[in-house]
Amino acid sequence: MSEKILVPLDGSKLGEAALRYIEETLSRLAPGAKAEVILFHVVTALRHDVHISGGGAGMITVPYSESELEQMKVDAMKYLEEVGENLRNKGATVTLKVSVGQLPAEEIIKAEEEYHADLVAMSTHGRAGISRWAFGSVTDKVLRGGKVPVLMVRTR
Repeated sequence: MSEKILVPLDGSKLGEAALRYIEETLSRLAPGAKAEVILFHVVTALRHDVHISGGGAGMITVPYSESELEQMKVDAMKYLEEVGENLRNKGATVTLKVSVGQLPAEEIIKAEEEYHADLVAMSTHGRAGISRWAFGSVTDKVLRGGKVPVLMVRTR
């Protein structure tokens, strides 16, 4: 059993699929065994579209304000707190981390290094072919760019 497990979450139920495996693993630990689970979320929506009426302007893209970003971070932390409750009940030490950045895979790899994770456990949508090429795969980038094993849980 790895001592430090980094679990990147995107706020979706599909993204939480890896948690079920981590919870089951924690319940099978020997008494006295310690595990730290780092729940991690990346705020990536650094700008949004604003529709302008009149004058033919249409739509412009503007960055979020500092207060909007702070609120997004607060909401993400609240989400991680709720998700981490089951892990705490299984005896794990749970650490919460919210990061802001444009590239989730890079932020995950930075967190892996920062926390000296032994394992990254994350969900994958299992895309292949053109859809994988078009959308990219955060999981694949973490698998190839990170330095520790990655448990990939395929979602349906």
